[in-house]
Amino acid sequence: MRTKTATRRTRSLQFGVPAAVLGALAATLTAAPAEAAATTTDLAPIERHRSIPVRVVPAQAAPASYVVRPGDTVSSIASRFGLRTVDVLAWNHLSWRSVIYPGQTLTLRTAAASPAPAPAPAAATSTSHKVVAGDTVYAIAQKYGTTVDAVLAANGLTRASVIYPGQALAVTGSAAPAAAPAAAPASAPTPAATASHMVVAGDTVYGIAQKYGITTQTVFALNGLGPSSIIYPGQKLAVRAAPAAAPPAAATATVGGQRSATLDSEQAANAALIIRVGRELGIPDRGIALALATGMVESGLRNLDWGDRDSLGIFQQRPSTGWGTPAQIMDADRSTRVFYGGRNDPNGHMTRGLLDIAGWESMPFTSAAQAVQISAYPDKYGQWETQAYSWLALHG
Repeated sequence: MRTKTATRRTRSLQFGVPAAVLGALAATLTAAPAEAAATTTDLAPIERHRSIPVRVVPAQAAPASYVVRPGDTVSSIASRFGLRTVDVLAWNHLSWRSVIYPGQTLTLRTAAASPAPAPAPAAATSTSHKVVAGDTVYAIAQKYGTTVDAVLAANGLTRASVIYPGQALAVTGSAAPAAAPAAAPASAPTPAATASHMVVAGDTVYGIAQKYGITTQTVFALNGLGPSSIIYPGQKLAVRAAPAAAPPAAATATVGGQRSATLDSEQAANAALIIRVGRELGIPDRGIALALATGMVESGLRNLDWGDRDSLGIFQQRPSTGWGTPAQIMDADRSTRVFYGGRNDPNGHMTRGLLDIAGWESMPFTSAAQAVQISAYPDKYGQWETQAYSWLALHG
């Protein structure tokens, strides 16, 4: 009986387990005792540095380009090849709101490449551009040295319009200056008589609330929404103007395309914190001014516990895209250090801060901020440049 049992077990091993696997197991078992001491010895430094973020080495090397497949997201593609989501967005001129589609080709540059090239020089002689797969209006505007609004106006488009491969778009560098004043009316409060708002592409609950001088909580309550709700183009939201005696934020003004504001105590405290952390890290004044302007655009220099999708904090960083846990992002000191980035970034290599952008010092003000934030509205940062330097002098 024992002989037959042994024979059956031998056959199971011969036919049920590949020889290569048996060989690998045998080699592993043979090598284990020799390595045991080294493994035990190396645990101590690992325990001491357990809090340091570790990037997982990808199973595949990143190719020069990648064709999107059904079910892919920018985050999953970046993770697959050991890249940062923010880098993939920047290399392809996408924002956090951008939608990718099967068949679209994405650029996946290696870490050694320049992560955020400066905008291409304006091509004044160009009069049209043929759209190719992966193009966005923002990328086209940057390529020809103009603005998104100028491209939209020249082609009778709106921010809700969709461009497609093969489409010919009129582009002229001379249209760029006309776009600057157009940004001012967008954030001006509407009359109190307005009772509803039709959502357009790019709208957020926070932006709508600011436009009508109310709070996001009011928008939520009037429309039966919550912080996790998603709004969509064409949706009608009830809005109600706030009483004139209780404005939700400090008054702002726009002169010559530049915006200004007098900060209240909460905003001033956050501005002082951003300046203090910048000084501590040795950030030059231009970098601190960029952080101040970015904080004003993203949150009004308030440490918000809500925002678009899962955005939080002064810089509206998102847990879902690797900027930290909600609690970490709500730590204003930490989130400021993550915005600055560099070798002292508490988030490690998971995200890319200002100091991680090659050549950020020589970039246009708004382009440097956009390289970090990857916003759907990059032109807004530059509107606060002059005011940011004033805050730096006042609160520094």
